[in-house]
Amino acid sequence: MLVLPRRWASRCAAAVALAGAIAVPLFVLVATGQGQSEVTVIERSGELLLRHGTPYLAEPHTVAEYTPYLPGMALFGLPRALLGSDGWPVRMLGDARVWCAAAFFGCLVAAVGPHRTRLRLRLRLRLRLRREHRRRHRGGPVPTSGPAVGPVGPQVGTQVAALIASPPVALPLCVSGVDLPLTGLCCLALALAGRARPLGAGAALALACALKWTAWPAVAVVAALLAATAGRRAAVRATATAVAGTAAIVLPGALRAPGPLVQQVFAFPTGRGGLPTPASSPLPGRILADLGPAGWYTSLTLLLLAGLAVAASLALRPPRDATGAADRLALGLGLAFLLAPAGRFGYLALPALLVLLARLSARDRPGADRARTATAVPAVPAPSVRAPALLAPPPRAGGCVRPAPRRPTTPVPARPRQPARAPARTTATATAFPRTEVVTTP
Repeated sequence: MLVLPRRWASRCAAAVALAGAIAVPLFVLVATGQGQSEVTVIERSGELLLRHGTPYLAEPHTVAEYTPYLPGMALFGLPRALLGSDGWPVRMLGDARVWCAAAFFGCLVAAVGPHRTRLRLRLRLRLRLRREHRRRHRGGPVPTSGPAVGPVGPQVGTQVAALIASPPVALPLCVSGVDLPLTGLCCLALALAGRARPLGAGAALALACALKWTAWPAVAVVAALLAATAGRRAAVRATATAVAGTAAIVLPGALRAPGPLVQQVFAFPTGRGGLPTPASSPLPGRILADLGPAGWYTSLTLLLLAGLAVAASLALRPPRDATGAADRLALGLGLAFLLAPAGRFGYLALPALLVLLARLSARDRPGADRARTATAVPAVPAPSVRAPALLAPPPRAGGCVRPAPRRPTTPVPARPRQPARAPARTTATATAFPRTEVVTTP
């Protein structure tokens, strides 16, 4: 990487990391048919959904026969049910991990891509105007209004790629990939809500809520964000879209087997199913639940109190941007995973990814980039040069246009007024001549 130009070195390093941490291990595991039990559960649920209209077995006898997901997760198992498993190319195309990874990457591109494109166009326009100004005014001041000349540090896409290649993301993507579509859809919903797009945010929430019920708190967070930035009507539209979309996906399979759905989706993950759940990491809620029925109810009470506290914070101090909403959602999910009667340490990767991805995608917004580069590019006052109207600051999410900052002008000291001089008076000096008399004598 040392022989490459600086602008290409980080991209090539990220590509090598993605290939070594995700592409090669995923290909080997899929080709050899290795993976965690979640992959088998998803593919079996897809086959059951295709044949019987419900992804749940009526009487499961082992833990592997339980399906602790909502009917939307069975959609990732449909390719295996349709294609089969004859030959490694078919196994590759039908594996549920491949489609979970594709959904995750697609959500990230949709959450980050549009802002990056608009920002890149604005930066190019700004750079061209600065060069034109330098060409016309040699040595003169440079206008500094509008977006910054260029991003500071590595590009956001490279940072996102490095985060995906990290072990907390690459390992579950290669061996199971169950929680990654949920994470990507939550990030996409928060990003769309931050751009004041309630219908898109509601559609992303509907897909996420149809996968696992742990995504349901995201509906309240997105509604609070939209109510604070775009108005109550936008929040109602997003909530209605999320509820209607979730019902359209979940109800057809739930009505065919309501009992198995409640038993496998809600009772089994909380430790109240017919078989003990394998999610037994020593988290606070699990430790309390092991003390007996009193401990289980105590854990559930603490979980409800934590949910009420997060809901009160949303009502009293709603988030104002996607980053604040992601922090609030991560806080709620983190408390839920810690206080739940059953859980795993791996579940905590979801709130951590929400926080990191929200901050990386926020750096692509023009306002965030301008604020980040304010200290790197000092402002030079230029009272004689006006910035074009195209480079005005972007409007806020509420629709109000932020007024352009006034340029500091150096006050010109007033010259002291001098008193007017009186006109010079000319006085004639009288000259006395001696009077002479002429006396004539006869």
